[in-house]
Amino acid sequence: MKLIVAGATGFVGTEVIRQALSHPGVTSILALARRTTPVPANAGPGADASKLQSVVCDDFENYSDSVKQQLSGADACVWLIAVTPSQLRSMPWEEARKICYDYTVKGLETIGKLSPASGKPLRFVYTSGANSERDPSKKPFILGDYCVMRGETENFVLKYAKDSNGAVDATVAKPGLIDAPGKWGIAMRVLSTIGRSIIGLPKVELTEIAATLIDQAVNGIEKDTLLNEDLVRIGQKVSGESE
Repeated sequence: MKLIVAGATGFVGTEVIRQALSHPGVTSILALARRTTPVPANAGPGADASKLQSVVCDDFENYSDSVKQQLSGADACVWLIAVTPSQLRSMPWEEARKICYDYTVKGLETIGKLSPASGKPLRFVYTSGANSERDPSKKPFILGDYCVMRGETENFVLKYAKDSNGAVDATVAKPGLIDAPGKWGIAMRVLSTIGRSIIGLPKVELTEIAATLIDQAVNGIEKDTLLNEDLVRIGQKVSGESE
């Protein structure tokens, strides 16, 4: 299958590509990003680097004909373009909303109209966050506007799929803290554990969420919302089967 990874140069995107290079169900990886996407350094002996095609997009609100042509015929898309809470401090709110909401809307509207080569629905796997809130009346006390905005994006993705007459099948992945070996020092790991306890944020390993996103894209969507516990469950199962 032909898989788009949007946000290919990011933390999770790099791991998705690393695993997809060795996945027998993925024949082509379209790495969508603002810059050229390299083959991950730790791709592994079973990786097929020839699968990777870098698709550089200068404007995620206006896809060029060239980019559309490169993305045409994809069977699935793992969408990872977003602003994390830690990045909010360094950019205006309007910019954060544009990246999280506007880019997703335009991306789905564009990719959703590029018919998969298989003739089957496009599988769109949108990655959000555990604390995102789809009901504005239940705005969280911490990062309330951000959580509601991410929830608004989730609502759009699911409604678009529902109204697509079978052209798009979508799921929303809602991970908590995404952890990986070496990501945190001892002090930061302690602080993150305390922080997660205070706000009730669950944790998922990087390898687990990447394995789950690929599985949903390749093998079919289990349900329209994948909570952190689902990402851990599916990721561990898939990883166990591949060993």
